[in-house]
Amino acid sequence: MPTDKGSRTAILLDCDTGVDDTMAIMLACLSPEIELVGVGTIWGNVDRDLATQNTLNILAMCGRSDVPVAAGATTPLNGADVDYGYFVHGKDGQGNRGMKGKYGKSIEMSAAEFIVDSCRKRPGEIELVPVGPLTNIALALQLEPTLPKLVRGITIMGGAALAPGNVSPVAEANIWHDAEAASEVFLAQWPITMVGLDVTMRTLLTEEHFDRMRNGGGISKYMAQIAEFYTTFNQERSFGRRLSTMHDAVAVGLAANLVRAKVAPVVNVEVDTTDGPGRGQTICDLRGIYMNFPSQENAHCRVPLELEDGFPDFFTDLIVAAGEPAVNVE
Repeated sequence: MPTDKGSRTAILLDCDTGVDDTMAIMLACLSPEIELVGVGTIWGNVDRDLATQNTLNILAMCGRSDVPVAAGATTPLNGADVDYGYFVHGKDGQGNRGMKGKYGKSIEMSAAEFIVDSCRKRPGEIELVPVGPLTNIALALQLEPTLPKLVRGITIMGGAALAPGNVSPVAEANIWHDAEAASEVFLAQWPITMVGLDVTMRTLLTEEHFDRMRNGGGISKYMAQIAEFYTTFNQERSFGRRLSTMHDAVAVGLAANLVRAKVAPVVNVEVDTTDGPGRGQTICDLRGIYMNFPSQENAHCRVPLELEDGFPDFFTDLIVAAGEPAVNVE
């Protein structure tokens, strides 16, 4: 995959660590093109505390226990009941086949505080990559309203432009989980890349990829092992055959230029926060599609609609080459 070998992208992840978050963390840890600044954790696929421990475990496995992890929000901004995704990621968020041990410890700062502190220390350098609900990012904006001027940009895994939703006919899960937080994030004046279902539902790992992982070292074996439950969900609910989405890893790949978008207009986007059937929809102004997307006033959200080929192969090669884990994964 094409990369800029002359520099590393500083990334701060924000995860609700289930199976595809694990892919994203591995990618960020193992790619020489990425400097992983830290990871915030959030409720979503699993509860916040489990997301935190899963994150610490994956970092330890990859030999990156030096990466700080900050625990974040446990509920949406409006305090509504939380709807988890254990049925997608397993009771342990790792396909029911995760590590038995517990490694590492989170830092004392909250995820929102950590985001603000990190960006203040390195103005203009860090790309925020939230791949769960956007509660921590909205809280960080409340703590530091000038945050959009302190970041390199923000790459969000969430939303859908032309594709259908996955929790309702129009809404994607991360946005739907906390539509109010998402609305605040999209309204903030920073360069956003919305990595939505338009591309993540078409960037897929096959059984051939997982066979390669099973024949690799301990890290790739672990990835293949925890993905079996997740792949079964994808087979039953989305594709009718054994294919696996890699939503969050795609966001990391785009943020670090490990994969490029072939079509990615910059358009105005707003989030539906009503209580009707459109709640959580990312309403993207794509009316310029027939004119090659002319510029829109005040638009600041890039929406990838089509990616170049090869990212699943790139990811698999990287994971297979990673070798053995730094800690016991049994």
